[in-house]
Amino acid sequence: MAPPTKKTKVDDSQAAKSSSLPNSLDDLIEEIGKQRKKLGNVLESKFNKKRCRMLSKESDIAANAKGILYWMSRDQRVQDNWAFLFAQRLALKQKLPLHVCFCLVPTFLDATIRHYMFLIKGLKEVEGECKELDISFHLFLGQAKDRVPEFVQKFNIGGVVTDFCPLRVPSQWVEDVKKSLPPSVPFCQVDAHNIVPCWFASDKQEYGARTIRKKIHDKIGEFLTEFPPLVKHPHLADDKTEPVDWDKAVASLEVDRTVPELTWTTPGTKKGLHNLYEFCLKRLKLFADKRNDPNIDSLSGMSPFFHYGQVSVQRAILEVKKYKQKSQAGYDSFFEEAVVRRELSDNFCFYQKNYDNLDGAYPWARKTLDDHRNDKREFLYSKRQLEEAKTYDELWNSSQIQLVKEGKMHGFMRMYWAKKILEWTKSPEDALHIAMYLNDKYSIDGRDPNGYVGCMWSICGIHDQGWTERPIFGKIRFMNYAGCKRKFDINGYVARFGGKKIKYTGYEE
Repeated sequence: MAPPTKKTKVDDSQAAKSSSLPNSLDDLIEEIGKQRKKLGNVLESKFNKKRCRMLSKESDIAANAKGILYWMSRDQRVQDNWAFLFAQRLALKQKLPLHVCFCLVPTFLDATIRHYMFLIKGLKEVEGECKELDISFHLFLGQAKDRVPEFVQKFNIGGVVTDFCPLRVPSQWVEDVKKSLPPSVPFCQVDAHNIVPCWFASDKQEYGARTIRKKIHDKIGEFLTEFPPLVKHPHLADDKTEPVDWDKAVASLEVDRTVPELTWTTPGTKKGLHNLYEFCLKRLKLFADKRNDPNIDSLSGMSPFFHYGQVSVQRAILEVKKYKQKSQAGYDSFFEEAVVRRELSDNFCFYQKNYDNLDGAYPWARKTLDDHRNDKREFLYSKRQLEEAKTYDELWNSSQIQLVKEGKMHGFMRMYWAKKILEWTKSPEDALHIAMYLNDKYSIDGRDPNGYVGCMWSICGIHDQGWTERPIFGKIRFMNYAGCKRKFDINGYVARFGGKKIKYTGYEE
């Protein structure tokens, strides 16, 4: 359970000036556009360079350069994107064409066709917006270390900007590109995902929410600002950009195609903003008090759009803040979850390289798990049994069914789900591996700092404290069926997803 939230120390003067709330999604989009235009283009407005860090020794763009490149990765949107805006700032300053590229790798960890199609459909929207703004969009098939330097040299690109992700594989992509770029080409990274840039929020791994919360609140006023617009680019590239062959892109994928696409939502920035509007209008007032009840529709539903960078968390906070007078508690709770907890997850993965294994746990947690690793397990399940929701616990089975079918799981149930995996597997290492595998394979926001930290919190006590010692768990926080029963209507949840009690017959590979 999350601790009580703290009111945000944010200047609300802008929100107070807002005379009315939008009456429709079209009104919302129109109003956001007006807010952006007030700032002019990114050259005319102030840009906080604390969002950026130079990755190369060279910082000056060559006089004979023919363009600027934004290598889009984590933040897959056009507007409200500080990395894209910084790239356009450079291009406008140097009076150069602006290119954006995305490198589509054929496989990525346990991502399936479910994840790739959500990503690809969002990128189609990006391509269309770029075309309207006279910005060349390129979809490269293959590794960034090969395709980005190749493009830079072919088109005499004068500078490269990329966005930020703290995870191991994307971080390695950045390092590989850095090594492969010509030393004369400046290479810059912009944290377009967090409101307070990860490296500026804290210079170390934070122990928990209580230690990072004040740091974020103290800095948030400097960074929680309106975005200037990404504008129609006045400097055109010499070569006409060919439309992306999206069918070829899909055919190039080497992924599991048995996990179906989602039906409860569709990808893209416009859909994400629509979802945000619905949350503000209908669910924000329930969020503070009802978010831990999986039977009540009180959550934002923004996680997929945040994960793929189709909607900025900063944009979400700017819009939700307008509803503070209607629901102060809802806003405070949403800020805690979307900003403090989310940025805490990035902090952990950025500073703790073992963010997905037992070596990343605190010493007390490693010790207590080691002390109890040989404890007798009354029930022991294999990865296959768990994946197929074949346990004696109909509540757990229902949560696994929801994950497989819907690509999501309610946050409260995710904690229970992961803790039972620890209880039912041979070792903490097995529990972590299985929990992360299932989350990354089925959850639409898998392979995300939030997901890794969620599993590490549940199984390894990250960002938590020691509790009463008990078998298997040691001092790791315990959750059980009876506790869930006291919290919400278990029967209602089970009825929705159809989990059945499966008689235990032993461990089956």
